[in-house]
Amino acid sequence: MTQPDRPDGPPPQSPTPGGTPAVAASARAPGPLILTLYGAYGREFPGGGTVPVATLIRLMGALGVDPPSVRSAVSRLKRRELLTADRPGSKAAGYAPSPAARQLLDDGDRRIYQRPEPDGRWLLAVFSVPESERERRHVLRSRLARLGFGNAAPGIWIAPSHLEEETRHTLERLRLAPYVDLFLGTHQGFTPTAEAVARWWDLDALAALHRAFLDAHEPVLRTWSRRRRPRPEAAYRDYLAALDDWRRLPYADPGLPRELLPADWPGERAARVFAGLHDRLRAEGLEYVSALRRES
Repeated sequence: MTQPDRPDGPPPQSPTPGGTPAVAASARAPGPLILTLYGAYGREFPGGGTVPVATLIRLMGALGVDPPSVRSAVSRLKRRELLTADRPGSKAAGYAPSPAARQLLDDGDRRIYQRPEPDGRWLLAVFSVPESERERRHVLRSRLARLGFGNAAPGIWIAPSHLEEETRHTLERLRLAPYVDLFLGTHQGFTPTAEAVARWWDLDALAALHRAFLDAHEPVLRTWSRRRRPRPEAAYRDYLAALDDWRRLPYADPGLPRELLPADWPGERAARVFAGLHDRLRAEGLEYVSALRRES
């Protein structure tokens, strides 16, 4: 699962009586939604995760995305070298994740499904970019922010130590590694670490993202919990919507130590809601995806 193109995600949604979040097609960017689909189910397809064009259009159509928007989004993802065209054998043309996209999906899986316990150490990214390459400086800052780093000082960014491997992958992929030094260590003062964390990250904004997720998806989980068996297409829609929203949160909130966060922190509750939706809906949604795959 890849990191988001948009750091803030779509606006909160209201669940319909059937349990599916009522989301206008325009509320979700098709490109990130396609990447969410590949992260959730694309690797279930044979041939290296190649999804036939017709199947991709039908899967996106179930989420309210029209065919022209799907084709435009695929073109943009190809230009960004995240999708590659593939025509295995005599089968219809399709699209598969590029090697770079596979790395992003694998890194994203660890963020979304395997939230690690912080070990008390911090990862520092210290960078210096020549003035003649100021555009690279902007790319570097924005990428570190999207990885979940907080800004400790000019040219110094900080994150929990478990982000080291993904940070290396990202900086190497974007050819930014020559500008950066990475350090691992502990915070030794003089400000108490909890106060420093509140300075490095905007905790109020992060808490608001968690609460928006809860407002949108906690009612959906309650609705599904009352049902004996989810319907595959509805399960697919609700799971993709939840995953598309949730996958932004582990990047905005990179897994900060719980003891350093406010007492009413909503992150753990949001994580439980997503885990409940994943356990309840992911496999049922796969039935819908598999049925379309067999028809392709």
